[in-house]
Amino acid sequence: MGAVGARDQRFGTASLPDGTRVAYASTGAGPHLLVAPGWLSHLELDWSIPAERMFHEALSSGRTLVRYDRPGCGLSDPYAGPRTMALELATIRAVTEALGATSFDLLGWSLGAAVAAQWAADRPETVRRMVLYGGWATGSAIGDEDSKRHLLGLVATHWGLGSDLLTDLFAPETDAGTRRALAQYQRAASSAETAVALLGLAYELDVRPALAHVTAPTLVLHRSGDRAAPAAQSRTLAEAIPGAELVELEGRSHLPAMGDAEAVVEQVRRFLGLPRLRRAVPTSLTPRQTEVAALVADGLTNRELAERLGISERSAESHLERIRLRLGFRSRSQVAAWYVSREPDK
Repeated sequence: MGAVGARDQRFGTASLPDGTRVAYASTGAGPHLLVAPGWLSHLELDWSIPAERMFHEALSSGRTLVRYDRPGCGLSDPYAGPRTMALELATIRAVTEALGATSFDLLGWSLGAAVAAQWAADRPETVRRMVLYGGWATGSAIGDEDSKRHLLGLVATHWGLGSDLLTDLFAPETDAGTRRALAQYQRAASSAETAVALLGLAYELDVRPALAHVTAPTLVLHRSGDRAAPAAQSRTLAEAIPGAELVELEGRSHLPAMGDAEAVVEQVRRFLGLPRLRRAVPTSLTPRQTEVAALVADGLTNRELAERLGISERSAESHLERIRLRLGFRSRSQVAAWYVSREPDK
């Protein structure tokens, strides 16, 4: 069985018919596994969040994992046009054509689950297997009209408060430091206008008429305590897609890389016929390395680290370099984020 190792992203660009450029990134090797993203994304910043990177690296073992930023998000071109299912499908088409991928596995989560289901119904010859995580069949079931209106208004007028609120909803099982990082990530990934437009699209989509036409073997995953998307909607997806398998996982986080991400990875890999990983994340540092990581998370420079620990500045640099190599990171900011987001050692 394989183990997860550090991987670099390989970036590419696809073009929509109107010339809008869509950024995508590939990791790993093997048959393509395309990810239809949730609400907002940023390929570079996402990779700098340790939990997100480790989740995607785990899916890249045995597959060429392909992620993309939809128009108006992350590294893709700005986009001021209407948000529609047609645009979502055109984005998948542009990315897969740029890759030369005529057949691939498809993972859609949150908003991307509805998009993936529609694509699989419309283009059944392209999808080998499909996984839908934290999704819904109809956006009208996500919440009541008052709560939707309030949330849309908050994001539109107070993007900072809106992103904080949504992060608490999306990742309640993470610590305060990780939630702050995720909220900052959302604000960097898109403008408030794009965020509102994509939330509006999530509320409007209804893929129920398409589900009976899905022919690809399908796994539907949902966490039982997910407050962002009702678990009943995943049951609707599984019941309407012929032969679909439904697995309900424990947990409250809507983001698949947060909470018990290993359970999500295990289910996806099992369904795709991939071996179970020996270890999904690096977890062990020496006591001294853990101490250094804690001080890095507190914002200390190498000189301040040396003074605090009573060692030379060169020794402090060496400790940090070994930590980065052990965890597969490139920067001290990633070490800091890993330290504040990790679960306490058992």
